[in-house]
Amino acid sequence: MQTKPFRIGTRGSPLALAQAHETRSRLMAAHGLPEAMFEIVVLSTKGDRITDRSLALIGGKGLFTEEIEAQLSSGELDFAVHSSKDMPTKLPDGLHLSAFLPREDVRDAFIGRAAKRLLDLPQGATVGSASLRRQALIRRLRPDINVIVFRGQVDTRLAKLAEGQADATLLAYAGLKRLGKLDVPTEILDPVSFPPAPAQGAICIESRTGDAQVNGLLAAIDDRATRAAVTCERGFLATLDGSCRTPIAGYATEEGEHLQFRGMILTPDGSRYHEIETSGPAGNAGQLGEDAGQAIRDKAGADFFESWG
Repeated sequence: MQTKPFRIGTRGSPLALAQAHETRSRLMAAHGLPEAMFEIVVLSTKGDRITDRSLALIGGKGLFTEEIEAQLSSGELDFAVHSSKDMPTKLPDGLHLSAFLPREDVRDAFIGRAAKRLLDLPQGATVGSASLRRQALIRRLRPDINVIVFRGQVDTRLAKLAEGQADATLLAYAGLKRLGKLDVPTEILDPVSFPPAPAQGAICIESRTGDAQVNGLLAAIDDRATRAAVTCERGFLATLDGSCRTPIAGYATEEGEHLQFRGMILTPDGSRYHEIETSGPAGNAGQLGEDAGQAIRDKAGADFFESWG
């Protein structure tokens, strides 16, 4: 019987802490455990400390997980809570994604000062975003718009917008909902014309593969539908070498025992893009995503990524 608290690793942003607290609450409810049985351990990551450059320039998604995963591998942490879209497709040996919480809204939220809708922005307006996917999608819809890099926590980006550094910005609607900022978006973007990042809106939990006690604890809060959708989307991403250097979008939805998947790849300027739509058994989620990734790669041609990658 566990007598000392389980140690939960997390980043220190308000959103990361909200996700860790939600995980703790679900575990307390599932197992009838007191809050004292869970200790939330806040760690600073390189991705949090370097906020003046895009992730593509400083190393990609692993920058939000390296320090946490090192302590997880060493046994200093029992498990870690992450935003699934921040997770590299290849995890360190001995670690796995052991649970997913029920997924929040996958869509992107537009926050406009100069206009309430993206398509209504004035000619040549400036939009701040650090995401290559969002940048490419904005340019696809509005080639006239000037896109600048906006990084930092949610409140930091909103402050930059309020200061007039840009006319608009975009954030994940799921994050705003988790922070209770439902009044912030001026438009919720359609996921067909403005598809989300793979795994957007999903909280995942990472643990050691051989830790039977912790994995058993986490299994009680694993959401099967979210796991299937995110596994499909991560399969798509992995096949396309999805890092923060490539604009890739994709999302899966479960319909009974089947998954419906839509994916898109773009050039950074948004001028060229390819889409794919497919479906298959939810039990074959990873392979469905990988097959979609290979199909869209074949459709785009070998030079699609090489021309700018």
